[in-house]
Amino acid sequence: MRKFDLIEPKSLAEACALLGNHPDAKAVAGGTALLTIIKQGLLLPKLLVNLKKIIDGSAITFDPVQGLRIGALATINEIETSEIVNRHYPALAEACHVVANIRIRNMATIGGNLCHGDYQSDPPTVLAALDACVEVMSAANVRQLALTDFQLGSYETALQPGELLSAVVIPPLPAGMSGHYVKFTTGSSEERPCAGVAALARIDGGVCRELRLAVGAVSAKPSRITAEALAKDKILTADLITTIAAEAARAIDPIDDVRGSADYKRHLVGVLTRRALEQLANGKTEMKS
Repeated sequence: MRKFDLIEPKSLAEACALLGNHPDAKAVAGGTALLTIIKQGLLLPKLLVNLKKIIDGSAITFDPVQGLRIGALATINEIETSEIVNRHYPALAEACHVVANIRIRNMATIGGNLCHGDYQSDPPTVLAALDACVEVMSAANVRQLALTDFQLGSYETALQPGELLSAVVIPPLPAGMSGHYVKFTTGSSEERPCAGVAALARIDGGVCRELRLAVGAVSAKPSRITAEALAKDKILTADLITTIAAEAARAIDPIDDVRGSADYKRHLVGVLTRRALEQLANGKTEMKS
C-alpha cells in the first residue's frame, strides 16, 4: 500500500480546517471502506485525517422535542447496543445488528457508512424511513440536509471539499409508531444485502394511521415508496398487504449486479415488504436474531 501522511486532529473544527487546506486529503474513522479502496489502488491520498481521537464525536443523545442525535463517529455497534436507540428507535438498532459481523460493526462508523455511499448497506434504508437528516460542517458553517438529499447516488453524496458529516439527526417518532427492517442476502448473513425493506407503522385500534416504507440496496440510493399512502386509516388485511407489496415492487428501479437481476430484486422487494407488513399487522415487536 502506498505511503501517506497521517494527522490526528482533536476536534471536528480542526479536522475541517485540515481538509479545507489540503484538497487531496481524505478523512478516515473506522477505515473499513476507505483503507480497502486504498489497498486496491483505487484511491491514493497523500494525507489522511484520522478522526478517531476527536472528543465527543460519537455521542448519542435524545431530546423529546429535537429527537435523536448520533455523532458521526459512533460505531455501528454503539448504535446497535445504545439503550437510547433501542428504547426510541428500535428498528434502527435492528438494522445495525445485521450489518456484516461484529468485527466490522465495532470499527465502522455511521458517518463513514453514509459518506461512503454504498447502495448495498443496511442503516440508510431505515434512516430514510425515519426521515433522518445529516449535519454537515465545514470550517465556515454547519448545514443540515435530508438524508435523501445527501445521498445522491451510488458512491455519490452532497459532501463538498472541506466538509465533514458531523451527526445524524432523527426527529421524534409519533406516539405508538413501531417498525421493522428485513433484508435478504444471496450468501451468508454477513454479506451486503441484495435487498432491504424498512417498514414503520402507527396502528391505533387495529387501524393503520400512518405507514412509512423505504427500500434499499436495490438501486442507487434508498427510496421511500409512495404505496405507503394506501394504508392510511385502513386495517392491514392480507389483501391490502399484498397490494402494497406489489406496488412497492413495481415502484423501484433496481440495478442489475452480481447479487441479482433487476427482475429478481423486484420480486425480493415484494416478498420483503409483505413480510415486514405482516409483522406490523400481527403486532410483533422488533427482535434481534
